[in-house]
Amino acid sequence: MDSKKFYVSYNSVHKLVKNLSKQLIETGFDPDVIVAIGSGGFIPARIMKTFINRPIYAVGISYYGLDNKHKDHPTKIQWIDEVQSQLIGKKVLLIDEVDDTRATLAYCVGELLKFKPEEIAVLVLHNKQKDKDVEFPAEIKRYFAGLDLGNVWIKYPWDAEDIEKHTENEKIMLEQETKERT
Repeated sequence: MDSKKFYVSYNSVHKLVKNLSKQLIETGFDPDVIVAIGSGGFIPARIMKTFINRPIYAVGISYYGLDNKHKDHPTKIQWIDEVQSQLIGKKVLLIDEVDDTRATLAYCVGELLKFKPEEIAVLVLHNKQKDKDVEFPAEIKRYFAGLDLGNVWIKYPWDAEDIEKHTENEKIMLEQETKERT
């Protein structure tokens, strides 16, 4: 993995989600519900609700152990059992923070398809441009990514212990990138 860290502030997340909400509208995708993959998709999903005002269902999918190493396969740790029947015939917007290996997203799509939604669109803040471990099922026709990145370690604000330092690191990183381009 590239050792470079990519810092993302809450302001950047908000701007990405706002732009993504505009893309949804421009493409004509009008979801009935949002499904947020936890824990990384919770905050982007809540921000998206500000722009499209749809109910949010939360799911927990685990693909990493406590040591941050991949498990053999993703597993459900929290599911929307009590409302899954409300997905039948609905347009679902599935949100997570990053498309890295795609295993978690594809697993969740497969589980959601069991409840016969009309359509599922996938939305992520960041798409790592690298080979994915799995592909989406053919039913996925819409995919929205706020920003395509290389294989970098993304530092999200909800993981920061010192939010001011985290936000300052993003500012420094962006200034360095600007200098490198000129």
